[in-house]
Amino acid sequence: MTDIAKLTGVSQSTVSLVLNNATGAKFSEATRNKVLKTAQDLGYRLTPREPLPPSSGERNLIIYLADEISTSPHPVVNIDGARDAAYANGKLLAVYSTHGNADIEQQVLDAALASPAVFGVVYATVYTRKVTLPAALARVPTVLLNCYTSEGGQSSIVPAEVAGGHVATEYLLRAGHRRIGYINGEHWQDAAKDRLKGYRTALATADLPFAPEMVRDGDWSSGTGFEHTLSLMREPNPPTAIFCANDLMALGAIEALKQLGYRVPDDVSVLGYDDQEIARHTHPPLSTVVLPNYELGRWAVDTLLQEVHNQAAGAPVRHRMVKLDGPLIERGSVREITEAKRAAINIISD
Repeated sequence: MTDIAKLTGVSQSTVSLVLNNATGAKFSEATRNKVLKTAQDLGYRLTPREPLPPSSGERNLIIYLADEISTSPHPVVNIDGARDAAYANGKLLAVYSTHGNADIEQQVLDAALASPAVFGVVYATVYTRKVTLPAALARVPTVLLNCYTSEGGQSSIVPAEVAGGHVATEYLLRAGHRRIGYINGEHWQDAAKDRLKGYRTALATADLPFAPEMVRDGDWSSGTGFEHTLSLMREPNPPTAIFCANDLMALGAIEALKQLGYRVPDDVSVLGYDDQEIARHTHPPLSTVVLPNYELGRWAVDTLLQEVHNQAAGAPVRHRMVKLDGPLIERGSVREITEAKRAAINIISD
C-alpha cells in the first residue's frame, strides 16, 4: 500500500478503500482506476476475497478498546487495519473509546465482555507507553497495540521507533549531511526517546559525535517546528539538514527556512516522520518515514487470532513484543549536499 500510495500520490487509506472495493468512498473513478492500474503494474494480485462467514454460535466479536481516537490521525488507521484483518477472518470489530478514563473503561468492559460472542480484545493506546491493564482482561484473550506491560503477560504490537530514527538519520548521512539538526517531540514520551536514540545511534555508526546544540525538544506541533528551526539556524555552525520527529514539525521547519531565505532542499534538507496526508502537499513534498499504523492494526488482530488458535490446539502460547518498522518515502525535501554547498551555508550564517 505504501508503494502504491507513493506512485499515485494518494493516501494509504485511499489505497486500502480501493483495494477492498469499499462502497460509499468519496473519491473519483479516475483515482480508483489509477490505484488499480498501479497495483497491477507492481504485481499485486487483485484476487476477490470474500470474508469468512461466521458460523452459528461462534465467538466472532473482537473488542477494540482505545483510550483516544479523535485526537490524532493515527488511531483511525490502526482501526482500519484491525477491521480488515478481523473481517477477512469472519470476525467483527467493535470499537470503544474511553478517553483514558478508568471508570468508562470499566463500564465498557463490564458490558462488552458479558457477550458470549466475544472472541478477544485488542487494547490500544494513542501514544506508545507502558500500561496497567484492567483486571477483567485477565480472563479473555488480549493483545496490546501501541502499548506494553512490565509483566509481559500479553503480546504487544508496537512501532519500531529506534529503527525509524536510525533509518531517517542514516538517509541524511548517505546524502552527505554531517550537521543534522533534530527536532524531537515531547521528551518524556517513548516515541520521542526512541527516535532520538535512533538518531544518536546512526551518528555513532558514522563516527560522528553527538552535538547537543543540534537537538531541540518540541511538542509535535508545527509551531515548535518553526521556532526551533529558527533557533537551529542561528547556531554558529547551523545544520545542512533537519530531521523532525513528525510531519507537522517538519511543515513548520520548511516555513521557517523559507522565512530565513533558505531554499528547501537546495540549501537545507528537511525530513519528517509519520507520513501524514499533509506530507504530500507541502512545498516541496516532504520526504518522511512511514509510521505503519495500518500494519500495526492488522498485526494486532492476526496475533490475537493465532494465539487463540494455538491455545485451542493445545499448543503453548508464547507472548512476545513485535516491533514493526516502516519504509522511508523519498519525495522532494532532501537533496545530496556537496562540500561547496556546506561551505556556502556556513558563509551565509556568518
